[in-house]
Amino acid sequence: MNYTIKNQYLSVEISDAGAELQSVKSTDGTEYLWQGESAYWEDRAPNLFPYIARLTDGKYTAKGRQYEMKIHGFIKYMTLQAETQTQDSITFRLDSNEETKKQYPYDFTYWQTYQLRDNILITTTRVENRGACRMYFAVGGHPGFCVPLEKELSFEDYYLEFDLVSHPYRVGFTDTCFLNGQDKEYCLEQGSKILLRHDLFDEDAVVLKHMPHQVRLASGKGTRSVTVRYPDFPYIGFWHKPKSEAPYVCIEPWSALPSRDGIVEELSCQSDLTGLDAGENYEITWTIEIGQ
Repeated sequence: MNYTIKNQYLSVEISDAGAELQSVKSTDGTEYLWQGESAYWEDRAPNLFPYIARLTDGKYTAKGRQYEMKIHGFIKYMTLQAETQTQDSITFRLDSNEETKKQYPYDFTYWQTYQLRDNILITTTRVENRGACRMYFAVGGHPGFCVPLEKELSFEDYYLEFDLVSHPYRVGFTDTCFLNGQDKEYCLEQGSKILLRHDLFDEDAVVLKHMPHQVRLASGKGTRSVTVRYPDFPYIGFWHKPKSEAPYVCIEPWSALPSRDGIVEELSCQSDLTGLDAGENYEITWTIEIGQ
């Protein structure tokens, strides 16, 4: 089932399947969110929990047992309950259950909240540890945005621009998208820009660390833009389907990274995962600002 929140600037549609964004439109009807096409990528903006990206052999260990989990965790495959809704906000909820326990041994409640403030969509993830032991997890977003945002422009007319001059590092991945430990400084145009071109993603995602926490998708030839702010996320990823001319780009705030190459990770030993003690709550927010 889909739900709609709106205000005088934006209309946003969200599905209870994964609490995934389905549409982000300005009041003139312009769609900013990628609408999913099987030729490129059928998703639109999956939420990532309790793991991000790939596990070696699709497996990990926790609490003395081995488990299997698909890429980016299981939230995207779950139907969440719409717990509360107003005209401009909605909160979805998922409690751990028999299905989640097959993949992840912890007792938890997961909330995904969307709230509009003027032309900004605020996305908040909250996790409560309802178990008796410390739990380990990662969270993230994976929204795709249409490129171009204006019909007369092309993909190559656009860039991703950080709000500060910086010297980020690109996280090193193997050909199969696992960590290889070979992070390298990533040069930005004019110290702040990534000029979009399709072959930028031929080796899959560009994932950066030590970067500023605001990035804008825009073109010097147009007026429409998307600004994503992720103040508490240590990683940001950019992606579209490799070796294609896909008309979108994903901007992905990540709280953690995938498995090391060839290692079946023990969750309690993966240093970048969030550890949450029994009875505690965790909350993290990122935003999408629509420019017209």
